[in-house]
Formats: sequence, structure tokens, C-alpha cells
Amino acid sequence: MMNEGTAPDKKQIETLIDTALEQRSLAYAPYSGYRVGAALLASDGKIYTGCNIENAAYTPTICAERTAFFKAVSEGVRDFEAICITGGSGETPAGYSAPCGVCRQVMREFCDPQTFLIILAIGRENYDMYTLEQLLPMSFGPENLDL
Repeated sequence: MMNEGTAPDKKQIETLIDTALEQRSLAYAPYSGYRVGAALLASDGKIYTGCNIENAAYTPTICAERTAFFKAVSEGVRDFEAICITGGSGETPAGYSAPCGVCRQVMREFCDPQTFLIILAIGRENYDMYTLEQLLPMSFGPENLDL
């Protein structure tokens, strides 16, 4: 189990990377060929997974990150620590796959921008970490709607 309430350590990061890489194999990407996997770490230590799922009409396509978040939220989970994202068009990722703007906004709905970590990985030894705030500066969140 992951450490509750703390940033992931090296072993936990490796588990997230391995899980995200496994999820790539489940992606349904017949149009772009760009397969993405995600592993979302909840504060209770549970990992929720996702892959991208494309659609011939394009608009109904969903990203791996949102798949993982929606699975978790649909089960009542609202507290998250980190997400690992890996993607690419080859058998193994060749570069980093950052979340799109829509996914960043979904993350912002449920995560503290200053502490939520986004791990962009190619493999266990090749990854970068960012806070959500770094990837979504001056964001708009639920508190902006407080009247």
C-alpha cells in the first residue's frame, strides 16, 4: 500500500510508472495510434487506472487521465496525491506525454494545485515530476465560484 497522505517515494513512483505503462496496452487508439496510460494515486493508497479511448466521431474520445479520474470519482474518491502519465505511438514511449488542457482542468477540480504531482514518464529511470500549479498556472477552480 502507498503511504497515506505523503508524496510518493521512489518505489511508489516506480509502481505508478509500471502501472501506467501496462495501461498503454489497453488503449483503444485505432485513429491516432497514440496510446496513453495513466495511474492515479488516491490519498488512501489505491491506484486507479485509465487509458485513452478513441472514437470515430473524435469528440467522444476520452483521455487516459480523465478515465482514471472518472473511475475514482464514480466510486466516491475525491482525494488524490499524484498521477503518472505515459504515452506515445510506438511500442514504448519515446517522449513525455503531458496532460491536455481539459485533463488539467479536471485535475484542478479535485486536487490541490500546489501539492498534486504529475509524473510524466518514459520508463522507471526516465521521468519528470511537476505540480499541477506548474502545469496550470493561474487556474480557475471551485473557490472562484464562491460568492
